[in-house]
Amino acid sequence: MGLGPRAGFSAESVRRAAAEVVKGLRGKGARTVGFVLASFLGRGVDRATAARAIVDGTVLGGYEFVRYKSNPEPGVTSVTIFTDGATGKALRSAVEEQSTVVATVLWTREIANLPADTATPERLAEEAKGLASELGLKVTVFDERQLATLGCGGLLAVGGGSAHPPRMIVLEYPGRPGRRGSGTTVALVGKGITFDSGGISIKPAPAMSHMKFDKSGAVAVLGALRAAALLRVGPRVVGVLCCAENLPSGTAYRPGDVVRTFNGKTIEVLNTDAEGRVVLSDGLGYAVKTYAPDVLVDLATLTGAEVVALGDDTAGLVTKDAGLARDLLAASAATGEPIWRMPLTDYHRELVKSDIADVRNSIEIPLAGMLTASAFLETFVDGARWAHLDIAGPAYTSVSTRKYQPAYQNIGATAFGVRLLARYLLDGGRRGG
Repeated sequence: MGLGPRAGFSAESVRRAAAEVVKGLRGKGARTVGFVLASFLGRGVDRATAARAIVDGTVLGGYEFVRYKSNPEPGVTSVTIFTDGATGKALRSAVEEQSTVVATVLWTREIANLPADTATPERLAEEAKGLASELGLKVTVFDERQLATLGCGGLLAVGGGSAHPPRMIVLEYPGRPGRRGSGTTVALVGKGITFDSGGISIKPAPAMSHMKFDKSGAVAVLGALRAAALLRVGPRVVGVLCCAENLPSGTAYRPGDVVRTFNGKTIEVLNTDAEGRVVLSDGLGYAVKTYAPDVLVDLATLTGAEVVALGDDTAGLVTKDAGLARDLLAASAATGEPIWRMPLTDYHRELVKSDIADVRNSIEIPLAGMLTASAFLETFVDGARWAHLDIAGPAYTSVSTRKYQPAYQNIGATAFGVRLLARYLLDGGRRGG
């Protein structure tokens, strides 16, 4: 297995090569594989970095979603890293930490890959309750009646057309005194559309089956909370999952409706397929008012425009906070989960103003869709230090896109964002500047 030219060698080279090895061994009878660590060292890639990348590549590359297969093809079950006796505490710690992260990624992929008939909003609430019970987290689940009492009109509108009512799920990890970032509160808000038909503004039939992945942002937040608890990161972490199923029916919300959200601001609905921003309006408002976080990050498979702009391997980052952008980009570089910062200007803010409400969820010109969606979300963060990650492209791979992806991404959900957020939280959710 070649590692490519020395000039371009990086941790990502190691990650991809390790994944190619385990993927190439599937179905060939191999159950164990060993890597000689010294073979993977180079400029900028020390022992700990190489070991982390090998863990990433082998575990993620060996994953396949086989829950519904009668006779899944077996693969590698055990990986050894040979260190020539250099098994210092730092190296062991790096391997153990990264093993926890990637195990959480697989856990997250299993949930994200579930079809919509299984992964309803109620099911995601049960997953959150199970995680909270396992790891000692606080969990609160708001059902449709409680959402009405709270005034979460966005979630109620989007979920109104489905027999499976919406849920807002809140998980809290208290933080770890004495560790980097303790005393900081980081709120993570995720879009959890368990299936997106587009509602009355219905999507075309081709590839609609992929819309089971429209819950990927919320499930990534669930995975990030699991990683935070297992790794005992310093910051307090709050996860808010905005979960609904967007279907057309006699009770579905309509183009032309006006929705009042948690923080009292109103939305003119012009397209029911621009539903992600509508549910996030409640989650963002709730997170800000309830927790006053030092940092607020949302993850969402929000716009097709993100895929047009950045392709299916890179997420769009939108924030006006240079320090927060720097810290998230650093976590991206360390983990190989690519993000690219995009602009947000008054031009985009002007485009989402409504004539009859505070904002509108769609505009009449097909321009800057990722950025107008970001301007919409900004309306609901009340000046908090906020970053938006549009993960529409890298959240999942299909048969057609898989061949262009690294071997550690398999067909289906990627759990994009879990490794990046875990790194960001381990670094203390830095306040930037």
